[in-house]
Amino acid sequence: MLLQLLADHPQAVVPVLRQTPVWVWGLLAAFLALGLSQLRERTASLARVSLMPLAMTLFSVSGTYSAFGATPHRGLAITAWLIAAVFAFALVARGRAHGVQYDPARRLYRLPGSVVPLLLVVGIFLVKYVVGVDLTMAPQLVQDTQYVLCVAALYGAFTGFFVGRASRLWRLAIRPAKAHYSLNGE
Repeated sequence: MLLQLLADHPQAVVPVLRQTPVWVWGLLAAFLALGLSQLRERTASLARVSLMPLAMTLFSVSGTYSAFGATPHRGLAITAWLIAAVFAFALVARGRAHGVQYDPARRLYRLPGSVVPLLLVVGIFLVKYVVGVDLTMAPQLVQDTQYVLCVAALYGAFTGFFVGRASRLWRLAIRPAKAHYSLNGE
């Protein structure tokens, strides 16, 4: 709905942005800071590398539930979310954590900088923002099966990507000797 409106009437962007609550821009700033912090090489503990996937999963679940939790399509939304999350997780988790090293003695990761976390946090923010605007402009969209499936699947896919990327790191902590061997052998 929002994307169609902006495509047909680009001048509508200003009124939409003006009506956006100020706290939303604060949340975007926090997400941007979080994503930008991932651009540089750093060290992090297991708890720290688990925090972002946990937070983004909660944000994803919250987005799905706030949009469709009180609708007849709640079950459909949950199913689409789960299928997309599992599918994205399966695609991402089986890969390798390129350039990552885990020091089992210090229980710390050395992580290379990456733009991927920034793209993922901005992506999930944009989905939540667009859905919020869509449902404000056209609340009847919660009855549109295709809309519900698309939005829930997007949220689920973001969760699968975040958790899949984190699982690569978790594997290094679980099997550090093998992880060092495979990383050094790449």
